[in-house]
Amino acid sequence: MGSTARRHLPDAPFLAAARRERPSRRPVWFMRQAGRSLPEYREVRQGTGMLEACLTPDLACEITLQPVRRYGVDAAILFSDIVVPLKAAGVGVDIVAGTGPVVEHPVRTAADVAALPRLEPDGAAPVAEAVRLLIGELGETPLIGFAGAPFTLASYLVEGGPSRNHERTKALMHAEPDTWHALCSALADMTLGFLRAQIAAGVDAVQLFDSWAGALSERDYRELVMPHSARVLRGLADAGVPRIHFGVGTGELLGAMGEAGADVVGVDWRVPLDVAAARVGPGRALQGNLDPALLFAGHDVVEREVRRILAEGSAAEGHVFNLGHGVLPETDPDVLARVVDVVHAVP
Repeated sequence: MGSTARRHLPDAPFLAAARRERPSRRPVWFMRQAGRSLPEYREVRQGTGMLEACLTPDLACEITLQPVRRYGVDAAILFSDIVVPLKAAGVGVDIVAGTGPVVEHPVRTAADVAALPRLEPDGAAPVAEAVRLLIGELGETPLIGFAGAPFTLASYLVEGGPSRNHERTKALMHAEPDTWHALCSALADMTLGFLRAQIAAGVDAVQLFDSWAGALSERDYRELVMPHSARVLRGLADAGVPRIHFGVGTGELLGAMGEAGADVVGVDWRVPLDVAAARVGPGRALQGNLDPALLFAGHDVVEREVRRILAEGSAAEGHVFNLGHGVLPETDPDVLARVVDVVHAVP
């Protein structure tokens, strides 16, 4: 995989905010903005499996572009899924409708960890090609690369799929810490390789997404998870792109997540951004944090809440407006378009 020359986007509000500079306007994009809420997405994805779509460059490119065309958001997020690098490495995993990722052979022993395949450059090639296609289409709009954090990948592998309580994962963490750290180390290598491939292809920022980290105490996070996320983030420090770190239900972990090495810490809707700014500490921008469920509450409520979050976000050294989690499938796209208009209209 060859390296693409880094784009120079001096006027991009998203990049300015992520670097704690002064953007020309408050930037906005939405997690899961490319996906099920868009009729054009449902049309283009018809008959194509989720992982197949993520690994088909022209299709992943088109899906990534759809919300940029429709909403005028300040950043595109690469259409992908947390388990794409597992699939690309050769792990038996599929995304089952109504369930989520399902792993063919769960990883629960030291031997299972040793047998885990590594991500080879060829495995990430379709994703890198999608990035190159997007760089040619996006103009002045930055592109955010994407990967799941080691803990969330590990939980899927250990549980065999999504889990409410993460009981097998937590049992392995505490009963066999050497096996646990070996698993997370292998997954950190995989995640780092996956993100480096995206950066080499031209993404302008990256987001490390730790869906399940909120299930952990701060003590367990710091001891058993943070070193592996930090290795990923640290391994990208010389790439010259902003690094976003986000997890759901991570209010008690915000300080630690900031210490892990991100430039931008994503905040879900449970913690106001001015409070989050104090928890994360200086030297970090924030991203968030409208509750995606409130997009169903009517225009007046949505506008009031957007304005509140913009005011609270002013306490941060930099603020990228976003939701506190991903766009829900039944969301009206017109409501998201109005959110963009409100964010861009507020000085």
